[in-house]
Amino acid sequence: MAHSHPELTKNQSLVFGSLSDAGGPLTAYAILDALRDSGFRAPLQVYRALEKLVDYGLVHRLESLNAFVACSHSGCAGHDTAAFAICEKCGLVSEFTPDKAIAYLKDWTGEQGFQLSRTTIELRGICKQCAAA
Repeated sequence: MAHSHPELTKNQSLVFGSLSDAGGPLTAYAILDALRDSGFRAPLQVYRALEKLVDYGLVHRLESLNAFVACSHSGCAGHDTAAFAICEKCGLVSEFTPDKAIAYLKDWTGEQGFQLSRTTIELRGICKQCAAA
C-alpha cells in the first residue's frame, strides 16, 4: 500500500530535492543554507516543508541527530516505521526495515492499547567500513 501524496509545492520540492541530493541527513539549517539562492529566507519555510514531507512519508526525522533524511525506499509501505543505523565515525546513515522488531512492537502496543502513530528506530555505532579500517 503505497502512500499517495498530493503534488508537492515548490518549497516542498526544493527541500526534498536538497535532501535527495545530499544522500545523507541534513539539519533544517543546512537545508536553509543550501536553498538561500532559491528564495528561502526563514527557517520556518524549511520546517513547514519538512513537516509535510514527513507526513507524506518522503522524509524521516532522525531525532538523535536533529536532522532529516530522504526516505530510501520509494513507495515502501512502512512509512510509519523507519529504522536507521547511524555510524558515529563517518556519519553514514543506512535505512532498513527490521520486520521482526516491528512485529514485536506492534504486538506490544496492541496489547497495551497504545495507539501508535509513528516509530523511528535509531541504532548508533560503527559501520562495517569504519570497523575494518
